[in-house]
Amino acid sequence: MPANNHKIEDYDLVLDAKYGKEGTPQRRLFEEEAKAFYASQILLQARKEAKMTQSELAERTGTTKSYISKIENGMIEPGVGLFFRLISSLGLRIDIFKS
Repeated sequence: MPANNHKIEDYDLVLDAKYGKEGTPQRRLFEEEAKAFYASQILLQARKEAKMTQSELAERTGTTKSYISKIENGMIEPGVGLFFRLISSLGLRIDIFKS
């Protein structure tokens, strides 16, 4: 029996099998959840690097510690205004450009 080298040759095939083809409702939901989780991890890491507590970040952005926790755990996505306040409070910046 050949050894399994655990290489994924085409990750789209894995996603297709598990969540459906691109453009399907199931795949869109997965992609939205994945993006929310990724953004939450960026915010969490930035907060830790800034040596800031959730309470401190909440105070700076006009929200609650509980809400910050939910964002960092990927349970909710902040609205655009709060997202920009979070980014700014953490010393991050977003560049928007047309590609």
